[in-house]
Amino acid sequence: METRHLRMISLGGVIGTGLFLSSGFTINTAGPIGTILAYAIGAVIVYLVMLCVGELSVAMPVSGSFHVYAEKFIGPATGFVIAIQYWITWTVALGSEFTAAGLLMQRWFPQTPTWMWSAICIVLIFGVNALSVRVFGEAEFWFASIKVIAICAFILIGGAAIFGIIPIAGYDHAPMFHNLVKDGIFPNGFMPVFTTILTVNFAFSGTEIIGVTAGETRNPEEAVPKAIHTTLWRLVLFFIGSIVVMASLIPWRQAGVDESPFVLVFNAIGLPFAGDIMNFVVLTAVLSAANSGLYASTRMVWSLGHEHMIPVWFAKTNRRGVPMLALCASIAGGLLALLSSVVAASTVYLVLVAISGLSAVVVWIAIAYCEIRFRQRWRATGRTDGELKYRTPGFPWVPWAAFILCTASCVLVVFDPSQRFALAAEIVFIVLCYAIYFIKRRFGGERREEHLVTFNWEKRAETVPEAVSEVGSGTGRA
Repeated sequence: METRHLRMISLGGVIGTGLFLSSGFTINTAGPIGTILAYAIGAVIVYLVMLCVGELSVAMPVSGSFHVYAEKFIGPATGFVIAIQYWITWTVALGSEFTAAGLLMQRWFPQTPTWMWSAICIVLIFGVNALSVRVFGEAEFWFASIKVIAICAFILIGGAAIFGIIPIAGYDHAPMFHNLVKDGIFPNGFMPVFTTILTVNFAFSGTEIIGVTAGETRNPEEAVPKAIHTTLWRLVLFFIGSIVVMASLIPWRQAGVDESPFVLVFNAIGLPFAGDIMNFVVLTAVLSAANSGLYASTRMVWSLGHEHMIPVWFAKTNRRGVPMLALCASIAGGLLALLSSVVAASTVYLVLVAISGLSAVVVWIAIAYCEIRFRQRWRATGRTDGELKYRTPGFPWVPWAAFILCTASCVLVVFDPSQRFALAAEIVFIVLCYAIYFIKRRFGGERREEHLVTFNWEKRAETVPEAVSEVGSGTGRA
């Protein structure tokens, strides 16, 4: 893949239902100002994590990289747990994306079941990922481009409505920013700002996919830093800019997840077919995020098979370099969307968001700690920081800040009764993953260690192509 693919895949992974749909839940819970503050905190957290990912992925670019770092710098058991966590992050997120797609289709086909449209979308995205990684990258580039154009148009048109340049239903004057403080700065109190951080983290999860794609990217030492440096301002522009517009034009009590806030705004402005057009754009964004998510989770399963953490046949690829068995395993999470046939779709969506968001933060915590351990190991070999092709600025403050803030965002879930179950389930799941690993080691024999033993930054030129060639079925970079 090229640099342009990498940038758009990073955006494609992060711009999905977290912005287009669950932002309505956050506004309704934390209030307008609280939501803006929550997304600002979330942007800072994810940028700190991205800086850590940058140094690790440039020094050690491998496909499905996070668990390799955790295994090398924390321990084999933790590497296994992080791999499963990241897989859960994405495969469960697939369920939320496909559920959202079904909800969006209800606008045009209100008499049809949500699960039916979810099933159609599952087949579509599976088909795209079954093609080569080059085709995937090209498709995601254009999908993400549509999202970026739509968000820019939304901010410009919504901004015009805020200042009275375009009329909007319910107002005979320019709305300005009255809705932001209409019922007080924090209408539900200050605590919801922190308890909604999990939803915000779900919205931002996906930016770290740069680390996963590094092993299948040409010139990662150039492409990865460029993608990282543009992430923060894009997050601020696309997320916080959109939140300010929708919170200014929609009374916060009317926001939710039954319909996209973007569609509500355009319907209120009254532009011909604007609501339908925006609904289509949101649907495209949802499918794009699902596309990126399926790619990331598939590569993680491939990496697990390659490292013999799970049966090695998950690492087998077809003649196009696609690990089909890993792909089939990863699409399983998308089937959770079919639960909307027996449970309210909006309820299924919020449950999946909570689980996926918490798993993502656990992975971020591991990334930050791996960065700290990596730099310590690097210096212990007698090398200097100046020899790194990309360095995390502000070390060690940046990785420690990322570690502390991510941990705090997990702990704060305790104060939200509706999401407290996700924390309990996460703890149980982590313990179960560790138990499975040790049972496997005890009764399943020793797994191979060749890749991790030989893979190091001093001999990266010799070892990385060997790892990447597995993805491409022996043909080089996929």
